[in-house]
Formats: sequence, structure tokens, C-alpha cells
Amino acid sequence: METNVDAEIVIVGAGICGLATALALHRKRIKSVVLERSESVRATGAAIIVQANGWRALDQLGIASTLRETAIQIQRGRFISLNEVEPMEFPFGVNKEFRCLKRTDLVKVMADNLPTGTIRTNCQVLSVELDPVTKFPHLMLSNGSVLHAKVVIGCDGVNSAIASMFGLHRTTLSLFSTSVARGFTNYPNGHQFASEFVVMSKGQVQLGRLPVTDKVVYWFVTRLRTSKDSKIWQDPVLIRQSLMESLKGFPEEAMDMMRNTNLSFLHLTDLKYRPPWDLLFNNFRKGTVTIAGDAMHPTGPFVAQGGSASIEDAIVLARCLAQKMFDNSKKTEETEMNIVMAEEAFDQYVKERKMRNFWLSFHSFLVGKKLDTTSCIIRFIILAIMSTLFRDPDWHSRYHCGNL
Repeated sequence: METNVDAEIVIVGAGICGLATALALHRKRIKSVVLERSESVRATGAAIIVQANGWRALDQLGIASTLRETAIQIQRGRFISLNEVEPMEFPFGVNKEFRCLKRTDLVKVMADNLPTGTIRTNCQVLSVELDPVTKFPHLMLSNGSVLHAKVVIGCDGVNSAIASMFGLHRTTLSLFSTSVARGFTNYPNGHQFASEFVVMSKGQVQLGRLPVTDKVVYWFVTRLRTSKDSKIWQDPVLIRQSLMESLKGFPEEAMDMMRNTNLSFLHLTDLKYRPPWDLLFNNFRKGTVTIAGDAMHPTGPFVAQGGSASIEDAIVLARCLAQKMFDNSKKTEETEMNIVMAEEAFDQYVKERKMRNFWLSFHSFLVGKKLDTTSCIIRFIILAIMSTLFRDPDWHSRYHCGNL
């Protein structure tokens, strides 16, 4: 039985994962529509750390060269315990690419490379249901309308409405015992920091610092969550005041960085996660609906892979769909999307991504459950190991996103 279809492929959420998925599909000459609940495309948070695997994925999307112009390369990591004498250094490997991007830069470049009309704002999706006759998904929007699609990809973040189809309700999310504050500090005359990722630790508080450019520094503070956090999270002045109190005993350069931070980019958030084993016992496909990015595998920032893993998801999704839609040897004649085609593509996508995302979530879970000097050292060891593995193209092809 035929049905009216408003859009063949609908992506829910215009964050990093949603835009990356739309762009990956566009590179494969597959049209999609991205629904964003906000009035405009915007980036939540200040910055995103992108390691070598993330840059390989951005190269596949065709936007890495543009983004490299906005962020300097980080050469090494350095851990400083303010209770110890000797700092610890962790080189990130020869020819290993490690940079810190402004989220606004990444989102803008992705959006600018999409065809006009791909993104529809003010479209909040409340739920998705499968038509009992056609088996295609219907999206219920907050304005009371219903959007008919053939394929739905939920990229709507940690509080995903689409994930509830898979039993992953918002109530199943847990909170780490930590909160994280993030921000930028501008140095109009240039800063004197080396090209390194520095983490300072004192008790239960850690301060991380990375240069983005020669005049902009990204920083984050992780600490135990307090009862005050829920009251001040929308007030950047109070957030900064609270952070200054937490950072007592840290070097004066760190305190100056906090005093001069750009308040418009200052964020304080709780860190949510799902137990990593939830990834093992879910097939993440229901009919022609699937999820990607934080909707599937929300993790803390402890191994700096959440954004890169989401972009990898996008590339694998696009490749799996394209392999089904272009079924001739020259890959030039598109086949009309049908249920079997979409289900097979999504099953392949889940098969390729499940264990990869499980291990990233598991590593983040282990480090995030304990906020102390030991966990910081473990974090840097993981980063150093990843830097060695991720610079190997063959290893990347076998265990990550491969080629688009």
C-alpha cells in the first residue's frame, strides 16, 4: 500500500551528529531533511577536542582543511598534580593530529556545506511511531502536525526523544558525581602557553587547558557536583565565582585565565551517561528507525571521543545506506528506498559501530566514576594509547569508520 511521504530520510537534531549525518549523505548524493527544535542552528558547549580519528572522519566529509585553519595542533599532554613534585608528560605520537575546535566553527562549516533547505528549524519532534500498515515512521511534532518519512535517524542528543523507541528513556540516564564547566579566554595580545594539553589536579578538582589559536585558550574544570550547581548553571557570573572558589591553591595564571574568561561562552553542566552494557543488549533498529551519536552512546568528556565517535557514526550510516541505494557496479543509479533496504543498511551500521562505541563508553565510564589524581593519569594514558593507534590508517579502517 502506498502512502504520502513528506521526506524519505529525516534526521532529528541539528547538532554535530545530525549535521555530520546529513553532510555524509549529501556527499553520497542522498537527500535528507534535518529537523531542529531551536530557532536556529547552534552549538551547545564551548569547544570540542578532536583527535586523529576525528580528523580522518572530517577529511571524509570534505571539511577538515577548512577547520584546520581555525585551530592549532597540540603536540603533547602534560599532567601536573599540585600535591606532587614532578609533572608527567605524554607525547601524542609522531604525526598525530590533535586539535581543539570551537563548536560554533564546526557546526557552521557543516551547515554551510549542506544544500539550502536541508535544515528545518522550529521543528521539535515529540515521538516517532511506525505506521501499522505501511511500517514507515511517523513523526509527531510539537505544533500538532505529523511528518511522514521512510527513514528516521535520531541524532537528538543525550535527552533523545527517538531513543525511547529502543527502551532508552531519559529516566534511564544516570549522573556522574562530577560536573564540568567549560569556557574560552581571549588574549588580545597573544598568550604564552605552549602547544600542549595541560591538566592540573588538586584534590577533587581538575583544570584542563588547551590553546585553540595563538589568542584563544579553551579550558574546562571538573569537580564534584554540588547542590549549588543546579541554582547557578544559567548565571555565568555566579558560575565563575564558584569556579574561583574551587580553584583556590591553583597557579595564578590559572586564576587569571578564569577571571578574564568570556562569559558568553561559559557553561556549567552535569554529566549524564547510560551504563555501557546497555549498548551490548540493544539492536538499535526498530523498523526503519535508528539512532546515532549521544542518543545512542552518551558519555562523559573523559576520553575526548564523544564528538569524533558521532562523526564516525554519521559516515558509517551514510556508507551503509548508499551501498543499498546504489546497487549497480558503477554506483550511479539510485534505487528507491524501501523497508528491506533501510533495515539491512541499519543492521550493518549497528554491527559496525556497536563494539567501537561500547569500548569508548566503557573507558569513559571507568575514568568518570572516580575524580582524583589516579583517574587523571589513567585518562592521559588512554589518550596516549589512542594517539598511537589512531595514527595507523589500517587500524582506523578496521575498527573505526573506514572510508565514506
